[in-house]
Amino acid sequence: MPEAVAPRPASTILLLRDNAATTSEIEVFMMVRHYEIDFNSGALVFPGGSVDKGDQEIIGRSELYSGGEGLDASALSFRIAAIRETFEESGILLARPRESKTLVDAKRAAEIEAANRASLCEGQTTFLKILADNGMLLALDLLVPYAHWITPEGMPKRFDTWFFLAAAPPEQAGRHDGKESTDSIWLSPRDALAGGESGRFKLPFPTTRNLIRLGKQPSVKAALDDSRGKPIVTVMPVMTRLNGGRQLRIPLEAGYDGELFEVGAV
Repeated sequence: MPEAVAPRPASTILLLRDNAATTSEIEVFMMVRHYEIDFNSGALVFPGGSVDKGDQEIIGRSELYSGGEGLDASALSFRIAAIRETFEESGILLARPRESKTLVDAKRAAEIEAANRASLCEGQTTFLKILADNGMLLALDLLVPYAHWITPEGMPKRFDTWFFLAAAPPEQAGRHDGKESTDSIWLSPRDALAGGESGRFKLPFPTTRNLIRLGKQPSVKAALDDSRGKPIVTVMPVMTRLNGGRQLRIPLEAGYDGELFEVGAV
């Protein structure tokens, strides 16, 4: 029997904003993964990716982040990775200028993005250096833990992923990088799910379940308040085959309105 693949720690952020056209719906920032990427190619996903060594190094520099009180190194690394990956993949920066209680404004964030994002993605600089050189503190306190999913056993590539909610910084619209992702869009959970059903979008199973859950919230505040402090049940789907099809079983107590789901592809 082949040795089980260990899941890689990863993080993703559901960046939220209220829909300007209605008072009862929110929008979330999503991207279309490049078709040549080896994991979730062509899929509509939230920005995110693996925890890396640089995230661990930032933990030792407490002057570069706020809101990490009481968190252990593992929890800190997931949050730091979530903000870094979001900056790499969308240009959106969840950080505050040093000595400030407000988020970096859109103009300054755009300047930092223009000067550093490409070199960060290409490994020519580090997130730690960008933060230090620009006097920024990561706003870890803005991240609200939302879900915890682990790729099923038996898959060739596995991730141990924490999902976080965060209100999008005002006027930071975000844009894809053109490399790992080929498009980016703000849309309601309802529209994303409708696109998945019509074939416009390819939605991974965890993305679909989280969009359905998120779509029950009428506003950003409601979504954050509902999740803040709520216990999170880890989800590692178990695949079974029945009558020629495939089903995934997840814990009922995880809050996804069921425990057995028919799927096409995971």
